[in-house]
Amino acid sequence: MTNMAITAHGLHKSYGDRTVLDGIDLAVPEGTVFALLGPNGAGKTTAVKILSTLVTADAGELRVAGHDLASDPQAVRAAIGVTGQFSAVDGLITGEENMLLMADLHHLPKAEGRRTTAELLERFDLTDAAKKPASTYSGGMKRRLDIAMTLVGSPRVIFLDEPTTGLDPRSRHTMWQIIRQLVTDGVTVLLTTQYLQEADELADRIAVLHNGTIAAQGTPAELKRLIPGGHVRLRFTDPTAYRTATTTLTPTTHDDEALTLTLPSDGSQHDLRTILDRLDTHHIHADELTVHTPDLDDVFFALTSPTLPTQTNPDHPNQPKETAR
Repeated sequence: MTNMAITAHGLHKSYGDRTVLDGIDLAVPEGTVFALLGPNGAGKTTAVKILSTLVTADAGELRVAGHDLASDPQAVRAAIGVTGQFSAVDGLITGEENMLLMADLHHLPKAEGRRTTAELLERFDLTDAAKKPASTYSGGMKRRLDIAMTLVGSPRVIFLDEPTTGLDPRSRHTMWQIIRQLVTDGVTVLLTTQYLQEADELADRIAVLHNGTIAAQGTPAELKRLIPGGHVRLRFTDPTAYRTATTTLTPTTHDDEALTLTLPSDGSQHDLRTILDRLDTHHIHADELTVHTPDLDDVFFALTSPTLPTQTNPDHPNQPKETAR
């Protein structure tokens, strides 16, 4: 049985008359990346603040790193690290001094604090800049230092609230590599992001917040299958094979000039096998077969539209399951 690093049941938070989180449920297995997506104001940062003990929930059963948030918040704080939207780096002191300050806050002995600082600065490729004021660092360097500071206490669970906002593409990819390595080392990461490609690249599971509730959650592949528009395109060079396929494979749309057919498909292994079996049965040879599935942009816009009627969850038995490819 998989151990859960984070669980939330019925998490609710309101500010005055405004409900920010309306009874959401989350389950994040240990050693995984879980991404929270949603438009601005959807409640992503509020959820992170609550789960990291910075804000108190109005209601809900919450556990992080095996500890109950309501009864033992101090134990939760000892087991987590938090990197917020805005850097916690002090620009007036050096990178090394920022790290040593964090070691002091964690009550590490002087020798251990210096050893941990040196190891993390090297790990995040900041050794050469360690003696320079952090105000001279680039955005990517500051973000790496920010996460290095978060790791001083060896947290089991890390909350990353939009960690790559404002970074250039190269720095963003460097940050992705860092996050992947953290998970390889057994750390659990709860990530909020505005970059859908980032969630697709990193997350084992994704939850989409909308109007204070979870509109859908599942693996990236499961979420993509919730959105219509997936299809298989067949391209032919033999006009005879193309005409045979046009009359045999239905329903299709076709392009007589390009000799291509388009068939609706969810992209699953079962669906592809069915199409290939039909081609073999009728001795039809396609020169090219390409699978097109909706991406997370399609999912995001569909699930967060103003007319979204109800919640959707791939884990529900009435929803399609992910099939191995």
